[in-house]
Amino acid sequence: MSGLIMAAQLLLGLSILVILHELGHFLAARAFGIKVEKFYLFFDAWGVKLFSFKRGDCEYGIGWLPLGGYVKISGMIDESMDTEQMNQPAQPWEFRSKPAWQRLIVMLGGVAVNIVVGIFIFWMLAFTYGETFIANSSVLNGINPGEIGKEIGLKKGDRVVAVNGNKVIRFEELISSKVLLGNTNLTVIRGDRTLDIKVPDNILNKVSDLGIEAFISRVPLITSSIDSVYSNAKKAGLQIGDKVVSVNNVPVKYSVDVREQMTKLKGKSVLFNISRGSEILAYNIPVDTAGTIGIRFNFNEIKQETIKYSLFAALPIGANQAWKTFSDNAKGIWKVLTGKIQANKAFSGPVEIARKVYGGEWIWERFWASTGFISIALAFMNLLPIPALDGGHVVFLLVEMVKGKPLGDKFMERAQIVGFVMLLCLMVFVLGNDIFKAVMH
Repeated sequence: MSGLIMAAQLLLGLSILVILHELGHFLAARAFGIKVEKFYLFFDAWGVKLFSFKRGDCEYGIGWLPLGGYVKISGMIDESMDTEQMNQPAQPWEFRSKPAWQRLIVMLGGVAVNIVVGIFIFWMLAFTYGETFIANSSVLNGINPGEIGKEIGLKKGDRVVAVNGNKVIRFEELISSKVLLGNTNLTVIRGDRTLDIKVPDNILNKVSDLGIEAFISRVPLITSSIDSVYSNAKKAGLQIGDKVVSVNNVPVKYSVDVREQMTKLKGKSVLFNISRGSEILAYNIPVDTAGTIGIRFNFNEIKQETIKYSLFAALPIGANQAWKTFSDNAKGIWKVLTGKIQANKAFSGPVEIARKVYGGEWIWERFWASTGFISIALAFMNLLPIPALDGGHVVFLLVEMVKGKPLGDKFMERAQIVGFVMLLCLMVFVLGNDIFKAVMH
């Protein structure tokens, strides 16, 4: 069932974004009197379509190949590769007959819409839900690093107070792109010492394989104080407010320590030493096959704060989130190009997006946050100077504007073919990478 929910969210989110992206091209073209022959969600490859109708001089429809969508703009060398039309004399309603600056706006129309949509989604999320976070000043017990965090020198109970010299206000900053993009300095308080710990440039390679919890857990450490009692623990006599001090004579301080010991002792009767007031009490309690005895710890030690915004105050919050997403994509691509991050760790296709971005539960807040993130990512990807993408067309138009004359049709046709081959190879790579990750994990 979770797989169907993932697929449904991915399909809905991408369909919304593809339609709006192509609408950006469509409206810009119509604004300059350019004829648009087709407007399709998904590709009607080899003329096969699921649904279509004609209104005016444009055919609207849904293709069978769910790899995006397109608008066929008259007089333009695009994915349709309609060379026959290009061999005819140019008509005043065609793309090629218009000034370069108008054609440039048409090509940027889709990217512009994706950016506006991303900002709008983040704006509405900030207005509707506000921002909920853990105040770093309230994280009194420190962090719980995983194996990656331990490798770079972090220890359980460390308090990270600054990133690159800037005070950490929200605990979530420690697992954000500002840290995970690497080459970052963490200021850490450990006992009565202050340390500097370097996060290496290639940290994302390992995080991609092992997950964010292997770096720093999303949940700060809490003590071993018990907040609720049931099952075997209740039968044995444990009470709310008790504190576990040792498990099987192994001293414990935090809830994760207790869980770690119980996991090792599944199916056994285990000695628990409990602090209650000034007393230390001993209980033999069976640990079930799931590694539990029937206790919950006091998560109220973690203080969450929520900031609510008015409609207008939420706008800069949304715009800032959109810009952060855009710049993170740019930084990530740069790290791939400079060899700091492996391509198979950095790029995700539809399978990974469905699994890790949307997830197996339909939660509207997460759905829209994921769709906003993908909208900005699509805007960035479409700006890349690859023939067949909007960015490739933009580069060719800028060259034309500098030269004062358009590039030849033969050159443009060959560039489109090269672009298609590049995109096809990239598509095969990310899909294969997605399947490999899904199988291995």
